[in-house]
Amino acid sequence: MQSLTLVDLGVGPYVHERCSTRFPVYTRGNAGEVWPEVAYPLSISLTRAFDDPMNAAMVKTGLVTNAELVEGSGCAAGVFGGYMYLNLSLSRVLAVRSPGVSIAENDALYLGSEASAPPHVPNKADRSVRASLNAIRYMINVLRTRSLVELQADQRMVSEWKRRVPRLLEADDQALLATIRSLIPVGMQLFSRHLEVTGKAGAAVQFLSTFCEKQLDDRALALSLLSSIGDVDSAAPSTALWKLGRSVAASPQLTSAFDQGLDGLSERLAECEPSDFPRDFETFLDDFGARGPNEWETASQTWGTEPRLALALIDRLRLAEEKQDPVARALGLTADRKAVTAETRARVSWPLRKQFDRALSAAMLFSAGRERSKTTVVELIHVSRLLSRELAGRAARRTDDGQWEDMWFCMADELDAYIADPAAFADTIATRRATRQALSDRVPPFVFEGEMPPVQSWPLRSQAGSESRLAVGESITGLAAVPGVAEGRACVVTDPFDPGDLGPGDVLIAPLTDPAWTPLFVAAEAVVVDVGGQMSHAVIVAREFGMPCVVAATDATTRIPHGARVRVDATAGTVTLLE
Repeated sequence: MQSLTLVDLGVGPYVHERCSTRFPVYTRGNAGEVWPEVAYPLSISLTRAFDDPMNAAMVKTGLVTNAELVEGSGCAAGVFGGYMYLNLSLSRVLAVRSPGVSIAENDALYLGSEASAPPHVPNKADRSVRASLNAIRYMINVLRTRSLVELQADQRMVSEWKRRVPRLLEADDQALLATIRSLIPVGMQLFSRHLEVTGKAGAAVQFLSTFCEKQLDDRALALSLLSSIGDVDSAAPSTALWKLGRSVAASPQLTSAFDQGLDGLSERLAECEPSDFPRDFETFLDDFGARGPNEWETASQTWGTEPRLALALIDRLRLAEEKQDPVARALGLTADRKAVTAETRARVSWPLRKQFDRALSAAMLFSAGRERSKTTVVELIHVSRLLSRELAGRAARRTDDGQWEDMWFCMADELDAYIADPAAFADTIATRRATRQALSDRVPPFVFEGEMPPVQSWPLRSQAGSESRLAVGESITGLAAVPGVAEGRACVVTDPFDPGDLGPGDVLIAPLTDPAWTPLFVAAEAVVVDVGGQMSHAVIVAREFGMPCVVAATDATTRIPHGARVRVDATAGTVTLLE
């Protein structure tokens, strides 16, 4: 079990874990997708009361031992300067121990901006014959897997928790707090499952990519074979929002209500003549209310807690062109993928076709499973979010200037005292809130080695990238994630719930993309993301929609002016400013 303390970061005390000396390089790659903002003390300290599921998942692969992870929770991943990081050194060591996998390929899969990371410093302990043999057994197990029935059982369990929420919200403070705490070990189990499936998805995609490279001299072919595989949970909200957007576009009354802006929209919709929209929107919130930016953080708003956020997405999708219908596009893309698969399989020599079939089948199974297991975790987190917001709201109402998020500035061991007397924590909460704001105002290092650089050295968000805008004809080179070429107006969006004037024909330029961004993909011609690897959310969803996508386009959101015309060559991985 791990303990977490507050550390003075020069801008005030906040959550900051101990860095590993054995595995010293950390990255925001992938971690920034699931936890883009500064973490709250309560969320992190509650989970640190349990054994780290990331360490456990890595040990389960057989590629690393418990003895190598003795430095604690900050070894595989941790919170530094308030931000979540993954350990890049450790993933590189796993690559060294996996036959046929290079460090560069490992970095591209999970990190994307591998050029920004320091080179790996070899250690004699990196190599292990036993671990390499375990890696072979692990890969054989991955290739032999035919189904993930355990994910269905997890879904049923979470559905039961969701059904119980209305009754649980009626409990007194102590019973409510006890229920919230009881959800944490359940969440840890689901998270462990997600990590296990994620690891196997990465292994399967690596194996398929290597097979295509060695047998067909085309490593990138693997991504085409995984395009529009269907049954990807994180793409499902887009289809539902698209239908809602079409119903708005088809109704003069609903269109008029949206044309007047988001302020007062809910009230105007209620005054419209009877339509199916309110009922359909409520069904959407029941199905996808757990989704939103920073959805792994219980203190964050989601579509379910703040429906206006979902209405903002519908407002953009109602203006999209019919050709962008994700269902219709998926049908064509699936047919294209099947044709590419048949053509590729015919090129594979007969003795190796069974190996190809197994590799492709495993990559498809675990890629979809990764998104499903993630969705299940997020839905359980939402149950905890709803219960926590109720408890936090009760406490806030017992103080003169209480805010609903006050409770999240407490540490886990302070929670009982806070619920008993929230007013006594007023000064403590104010100090921690100010520290969190100071951290939020700055851009944390994407990669660091050894120790986190002083917070005061981080660039201010208000100034980041402003001095290095692209000139006409200049390009940014990133990772070619989903092939294709598109030209259009650059629409820089930094908040998925404030998409601005994103419209048909635009190229979406985003800092990162968790599932809350997915619906905006439908309205765009191409997607360019500051960070991300081949297993990032942006790539998985863009593959489903068949849209050109470049990730790891460092500082694209600050170097590309909003409104400029750009050309995205997602086959070469370049984004060029045209005018």
